[in-house]
Amino acid sequence: MKQEFRKYRETGKRLTMLTAYDAGMAALLEQAGVDIILVGDSLGNVFQGADTTRVVTMEQMEYHIRAVRAGAPHTFIIGDMPYRTYETADEAVANARRLRTAGCDAVKLEGYIKGIVKAVTDAGIPVCAHIGLLPQTAETFTVRGKEEDEKIRFQAEAEELQREGAFMTVIECTSSALAKDISETLSVPTIGIGAGNACDGQVLVINDLLGMKEKKGAKFVRRYAELHSVITNAVRSYIGDVRSGNYPSEAESYR
Repeated sequence: MKQEFRKYRETGKRLTMLTAYDAGMAALLEQAGVDIILVGDSLGNVFQGADTTRVVTMEQMEYHIRAVRAGAPHTFIIGDMPYRTYETADEAVANARRLRTAGCDAVKLEGYIKGIVKAVTDAGIPVCAHIGLLPQTAETFTVRGKEEDEKIRFQAEAEELQREGAFMTVIECTSSALAKDISETLSVPTIGIGAGNACDGQVLVINDLLGMKEKKGAKFVRRYAELHSVITNAVRSYIGDVRSGNYPSEAESYR
């Protein structure tokens, strides 16, 4: 499947990636035909209600990967390596193996630490790289790659990650021009999130796509539904029916 992703550039087909954290949502994404499901450490924000991804543990990632695999048995799944679980080569390989055993096809690592991606790929575990804004270590959540020295560093890191064996690179919250330059330099596919339209595909957090929050969120988020109002209105209707005695009706009761 990794090699098929690289062929997308030749055909012009763009890759689609969405997050999922449970079997039910994963099943819907597979039914809809998404190319890749990312079990992201964004579950710290979306599922746990934390204000950071740093709280997510290996055990939690394993749990959610197993759930997503149960719901999407035929979809390519990438699992995020949690914060500070890949600081050395041995640690990275051991933890990547745990996530693979849980059910993902590949792991994703944020940033560049020399030799880490090579160690994991040499162990037979596919790695998706991640450059630009790195939520696990970012102090501020602003667009990256505006300054010349940062542009040069990101370009160099992207090329080095590819040399170490990364089969795909996520580019997060950079200028569209920088993402375009990096995408044109690399031979592996790039997946953008807040990085313009020149990448080989796009990823979004599923809750953002579905409009699960009242507020819109980041500039790059396009909401394809407004489920926040749909769900709250449905629950309010249920509350009203229960309190009025209208639910359950005679037709909804057993005899």
